[in-house]
Amino acid sequence: MKKLILVIALITTFVGQAQILEPVKWTTSVNKISDSEYELVATATIDSGWHLYSQDVPEDGPIPTSFSYQGSTDYLKKGNTSEEEGHTIDDPIFEMKIKYFETKADFKQRIKLKSKLPFIINGSVEFMVCDNSRCLPPTEVDLKFNVE
Repeated sequence: MKKLILVIALITTFVGQAQILEPVKWTTSVNKISDSEYELVATATIDSGWHLYSQDVPEDGPIPTSFSYQGSTDYLKKGNTSEEEGHTIDDPIFEMKIKYFETKADFKQRIKLKSKLPFIINGSVEFMVCDNSRCLPPTEVDLKFNVE
């Protein structure tokens, strides 16, 4: 009986883990603009069939993608995080025009240095993704930028 319960528990664990969807993978990089300015780049790689939403979506729409960066005496943020052009469609799920990204999206944040290199900037991104039949709940992912 104990073996049967153990087998059922193991099968349930494996089946449950197989259901976890992570259609967006995030990577980071840093580009030097000048001696005192750098650009933090967060790249989203999006699985086929999924849509990652813009930072600017209409009210009552999906959760917009949003970035936060841990404050530091090492740098100052310059402006807001920018994003690529993406696609704007009449979304049938939310019944409104919405901008989203397929396959890949780069988000860029300029910073001005206030200290000497190197240092690390910690941040996070909150985002929501949908496919043609469902949406996943908002997800938050930690980001790490090595400024060298």
